[in-house]
Amino acid sequence: MGAKKMEWVLLVILATATWVLGSAIQAGADTLKYKMYNYTIKEQGIPVGDEEGHALGSFERAGFCVFENGEVARNHVVGTAEAVKGGVSILYYQIISFSDGSTIVSRVEGTLGGGVPGAPATGGTKQEIIKGTGRFEGIKGTGSSKVKFFPLEKWEPGAAGVGEGAFEYTLPAK
Repeated sequence: MGAKKMEWVLLVILATATWVLGSAIQAGADTLKYKMYNYTIKEQGIPVGDEEGHALGSFERAGFCVFENGEVARNHVVGTAEAVKGGVSILYYQIISFSDGSTIVSRVEGTLGGGVPGAPATGGTKQEIIKGTGRFEGIKGTGSSKVKFFPLEKWEPGAAGVGEGAFEYTLPAK
């Protein structure tokens, strides 16, 4: 896989990563749906060299989530990707930061497929909420999301993406 192609793949992965806290079936859990918008800050890919199209990489993405209740939060993602013929596996950590200073941190795994350099790609993720601060202190939950990436523009370091997701969570009693 060429360096440009790997960069595109990594960016797409980051976007997917992007960004959604998903749903888990939990007794008494609350559900929060959202739409996400993100872009690549930086990415790096290195061909493994054992076969065409096999590469490892890292990425950083940013953007925002618009929640069903109208609240908007920033989203920051840092992760890794492995590209092989037919798709990309991603693992990343996501921090959603709300205007009141509260955060939700999640560990996200997913896949991307259907993308070739310059063409749209799609993917999905599963998340585990690992930490919260402020009004989300003590949060527990899981989630999932779907994302679609735009074709890579010449001036972009990586693909921009849009997606949607939902997460189910519980908070400790106050």
